[in-house]
Amino acid sequence: MTRTRRLVALSAGLLLLTGCGFRGAYSFSLPGGADLGDEPYTVQIEFLDVLDLVPQSGVRVADVPVGRVEEIELGEDWTAVVTVTVNGDVELPANSVAAIQQSSLLGEKYVELAPPGGEVEPRGSLGDGDRIPLERTNRNVEVEELLGAMSLVLNGGGLAQLQTINRELGNALEGRESAIKETLTQLDTFIGGLDEQKAEINRALDNADALAATLAERTATIETALDTIGPGLDVINQQRDLLVSMLEGLARLGDVGTRVIEQSAANTVADLQLLQPVLTQLAAAGPDLAGSLELLLTYPFPDSSLSALNYRQAQSGGTALFTNMTATIDLDLTTILCRFVVDQDGSLRELAVTDVLVGDGCGVEGDTGTGGGGGGGGGSTTTATSPSGLEGLPGTVVDAVPGSVDRAGRAGLPAIPEVGR
Repeated sequence: MTRTRRLVALSAGLLLLTGCGFRGAYSFSLPGGADLGDEPYTVQIEFLDVLDLVPQSGVRVADVPVGRVEEIELGEDWTAVVTVTVNGDVELPANSVAAIQQSSLLGEKYVELAPPGGEVEPRGSLGDGDRIPLERTNRNVEVEELLGAMSLVLNGGGLAQLQTINRELGNALEGRESAIKETLTQLDTFIGGLDEQKAEINRALDNADALAATLAERTATIETALDTIGPGLDVINQQRDLLVSMLEGLARLGDVGTRVIEQSAANTVADLQLLQPVLTQLAAAGPDLAGSLELLLTYPFPDSSLSALNYRQAQSGGTALFTNMTATIDLDLTTILCRFVVDQDGSLRELAVTDVLVGDGCGVEGDTGTGGGGGGGGGSTTTATSPSGLEGLPGTVVDAVPGSVDRAGRAGLPAIPEVGR
């Protein structure tokens, strides 16, 4: 009876443990595990392959135990979902990464948690119930995989080929050590130059990327241009004979021009030589020509006086141009006409006005006649014994009768009418 009660009690205890989620040895806390603290938090991690990771495996951060694996289950997309518990004092960013590592070559597997590496900036905080997706998880290479790859190479998987390559390479380099050394030196210089110009190379690549982006944005325009250029090419193709004829005509014109230049070269050189004196004189007159331009457009005023010119509306409707100047104009015909006389030979003689003017008339006062006097309006002539009034007066013969002889001191000049009376 006592044994029966014990069996019933044991069965009831087992049933109670099974209903409360008892998982055998995994339900017991083993000594030496990570300290979870008073307020641990739970995180789910997705792995493509968990290898031989088991519950109660460790969770580490920077190789320091901070938690343990609570549960491993299969997800809906045929990936493994690992639930881990982490000490509440451990702070990790929300975009942390996870990986399955191995403590040694034949050691246990554990889950490694770490902040994101590279250029990714940590953000947020990893908390209870968060999930690390598949793109932020990874695993290490298994020893079995490494040994399998090595066996593939060693068991006819390429080792013989490596030996052949090594032998042929030795034969090719034999006797060419200096040339290969020089090549390596030049290659080092070339790589060094590329390293010094990496900023320019990066800028060129950036510009090429910007150009590609611009072309990509204008794809529709380029397609339209390509579609539009087709009819133009068709027109050019149709007029190909005309274009060929035009080019042949240009070729013939070039031949004719060459022949003309060759035949007229001597004459052209001679013309240029004849033109040289003209150009020389023109160059010599350059300063005077430039100075004359100052008066050409503003005659009779130089261009330097333009600032002093005055403008006034004329009565005729135009514009009068004047400046501050004075002028003396002599319109006395006596002064003009008395300077020229005709002597007995018919020569035109120019006299000094101060010598021939007497009072208000022309000529010199004589004893007879009125030609040299200042009075009388008659046209009587002088006698042979009476001087004409021209002897001894300074003057210049302006126009003489051809073949005439200057008879100095000859009397009997015709009477000169008085002018101005």
